[in-house]
Amino acid sequence: MDLFEYQGKQYFARFDIPVSPGGAADTVDEAVKVADASGYPVVVKAQVQVGGRGKAGGIKLANNAEETRFHANNILGMDIKGHVVKRVWVEHASDIEEEYYASFTLDRAAKKHLLMLSAQGGVEIEEVAEKDPDAIIKLHIDPVDGLSAAAAHKAAVDAKIPAKALDGVAKILVQLYRCFTEGDCDLAEINPLILKPTGEVHALDAKVSLDDNADFRHPEWAEYRATEELDSREQLARTHGLQYIGLDGTVGIIANGAGLAMSTLDVVNQVGGTAANFLDIGGGANADVMAAALEVINFDDKVTSIFINIFGGITRGEEVAKGIVEALSRVTLKAPIVIRLDGTNAEEGRKILADAGIPESTLISKPTMLEAARAAVAISNGK
Repeated sequence: MDLFEYQGKQYFARFDIPVSPGGAADTVDEAVKVADASGYPVVVKAQVQVGGRGKAGGIKLANNAEETRFHANNILGMDIKGHVVKRVWVEHASDIEEEYYASFTLDRAAKKHLLMLSAQGGVEIEEVAEKDPDAIIKLHIDPVDGLSAAAAHKAAVDAKIPAKALDGVAKILVQLYRCFTEGDCDLAEINPLILKPTGEVHALDAKVSLDDNADFRHPEWAEYRATEELDSREQLARTHGLQYIGLDGTVGIIANGAGLAMSTLDVVNQVGGTAANFLDIGGGANADVMAAALEVINFDDKVTSIFINIFGGITRGEEVAKGIVEALSRVTLKAPIVIRLDGTNAEEGRKILADAGIPESTLISKPTMLEAARAAVAISNGK
């Protein structure tokens, strides 16, 4: 679950990470009230979960109440890359001497936490990685050991953080790591992490993604759920309890397991297609689950083919096949299905599908993931 900037800053504050004084506002009058309390000059920032706010006119400096009212009025209701601004964050403007970058995430391959730190902040970290990869240091952290103050200080030195900011950056790294671990984050990022002319270091921005698997430990996250921005496909998927993320492609994806779903997206891209979604049905592939998955995929008008990629382990092939046959009797599809069924009892499953009398215009079975991906992309491209 991705937080808005203002929520991320509020989350940071729980772990003593210094942020600019400010507050969220849903109306122009509220924005002026927050600005008066924060102290001028202030920055009025659109709260949308998409980049490019500044270039779109969604971040403005205001020197007084009149300017705050003018900018808040223009920004609220603004459309930024398809996201309508419903709330602004108004904070006291900071004097900036230097900008840095810091983040913690999980390196699943290494099975360790990963710190990324750079003395170049305020720009997309991908740009830094492309133009000057040596400007980013990466430090793997054993979750058992955690991040010590000494290790944080060394990381700051290795990243060539100037001496005047070393202590402040190291301290915030320790606090940010606490936020990442104790706060159950998938990502905790500050860009930029700024040095003020007064020598203070603090977070000027916040990007926080929370681990949904830890939801049971955090009843307070309910307030974040209430403000989540989901498109209509994602809302429908949530009602069915499906792990779904909407994308912009034309090949609908259904797979059992997050890793397999990600691999399916990759192979579709590899053979020249574009995925319309990420959809993981987990270990359940019965008729109810499959019908729900197909209903969600079917809801997306851009989908022109559906790729069902199942590797049976605990999930048995014949149960998957029965689920698909039953689901097809419940859902009228707008796009044909290409299925790759492998693993436990896959042969039995393929036989059930072959004997079900489903026309090839509706369902095609392929033996490998690559062949199935090629077939699904070919159909999607009208070939």
